[in-house]
Amino acid sequence: MYAVLGGSGLSQLPGFEITMRKVQRTPYGEPSGALTIGILAGHEIVFLARHGYGHTIAPHQINYRANIWALSQLNIDGILSVASVGGIRPDLKPGQLVVPDQILDYTHGRSSTFFEGDNQAVQHIDFTWPYDQALRTSLCLAADSVGEQVVQGGCYACTQGPRLETAAEVRRLARDGADIVGMTGMPEASLARELEIPYAHLALVVNQAAGVGESAQEISHAQISKTVHEGMGRVMGIIKSMVQLHDE
Repeated sequence: MYAVLGGSGLSQLPGFEITMRKVQRTPYGEPSGALTIGILAGHEIVFLARHGYGHTIAPHQINYRANIWALSQLNIDGILSVASVGGIRPDLKPGQLVVPDQILDYTHGRSSTFFEGDNQAVQHIDFTWPYDQALRTSLCLAADSVGEQVVQGGCYACTQGPRLETAAEVRRLARDGADIVGMTGMPEASLARELEIPYAHLALVVNQAAGVGESAQEISHAQISKTVHEGMGRVMGIIKSMVQLHDE
């Protein structure tokens, strides 16, 4: 069974037949909401909206540890993380789908590890390749099976939010090697790695980042909303294909 973590634009799954809602208590506080278990395209999955089901939790206020720990209690096979991002690379324009293979972390002040506290041994996870390769391959195959083109690879820069970046900040991200920018990829990915849960990102580019292309002067929130509305249907097609291919 896969877990789907929904981001901006994906606070619920169309066609998802809910069979149970589970309020999962954790040692790290409350998750973003109840874990929703049900059937999608004939297969069981668990869904959690990271911003809350009313999209009320800002990126820097998400309880990432509670979310990942709660999902881990269901013995899931992997986490499919859906995110809306800005395109830094000029060719990554609104509507493009990306399955990144690297991360740059610019966040601060977020509780970012399970390995802390009294009598907790220091542990250092290998994070050379932050996303699970097998899960990334499965995402790409699922996209291909429904005729969706995805960019395979790329570097996701995670910023603090909730504000969008300045043009100067985006230029810095580009110099650092980032291709897309979002606000929720960390510490989600590293926490999943600490619990040995396969994790991969499916990112929808909803705008060009500040100072790039059509966003040279400002970022259009109307354009973002339009792209999210159009793009999440395509994302859902890939997720449905993914769970079908997994169970087969």
